[in-house]
Amino acid sequence: MIKVTVWNEFMHEKVHDAVKAVYPDGIHQAIANGIAADDFQIQTATLDQPEHGLTEDVLNNTDVLIWWAHMGHDKVDDAIVQRVQQRVLAGMGLIVLHSAHFSKIFKVLMGTGCDLKWREADEKERIWVVDPAHPIASGLPEYFELEKEEMYGEHFDIPAPDELVFISWFEGGEVFRSGCTYHRGQGKVFYFRPGHETYPTYYNENVLHVIRNAVRWAEPSRAAAPIRGNHQPLEAIKAK
Repeated sequence: MIKVTVWNEFMHEKVHDAVKAVYPDGIHQAIANGIAADDFQIQTATLDQPEHGLTEDVLNNTDVLIWWAHMGHDKVDDAIVQRVQQRVLAGMGLIVLHSAHFSKIFKVLMGTGCDLKWREADEKERIWVVDPAHPIASGLPEYFELEKEEMYGEHFDIPAPDELVFISWFEGGEVFRSGCTYHRGQGKVFYFRPGHETYPTYYNENVLHVIRNAVRWAEPSRAAAPIRGNHQPLEAIKAK
């Protein structure tokens, strides 16, 4: 079983009726329900829980962490960010969704500002698969469309991805690197663009299929942890 934790601020849903109408139980619960699979063991966590729901015990029992955020980036405690970072470096997978591009954890792992263009205009998004051999793209059509989404446009201030899986085109003309993979330490990171809170994006089967694939891709490798620092020789060294 792959142990998955879906983390969400759970703020918009409490104060904005338009968001609550789309996600009455929270974005985290919609994602958790939507990606359910026989090989997943899923739990959720939110910002207002003790330690933001990301205690040492929770993270130590998480193979892949999914992160959605928007309003409360600055409310996430730096000690929790460091805790998550260390777990990623030790092998935990991280899937960063939509406006979580500005989250503290993504910025720390990228080392850049992670800024971009944006616009809310109820416009169509066409998501193209540009790496059809990648496991995150498995089972998808050549492209799929979302009738209404928030636009994100280049330039996206991120390091060059290890692999670029998806590119988005928007009705207004912009394009965006919307599916990017990274390796950080022993962990894998996937950024996936769609998911504005006022649209039913996390009920779209293609979007959920991508996240499901990404969970399986980001699962820890279980390889032996590297040993660093001063080290005794494995073989006898002859005196010179």
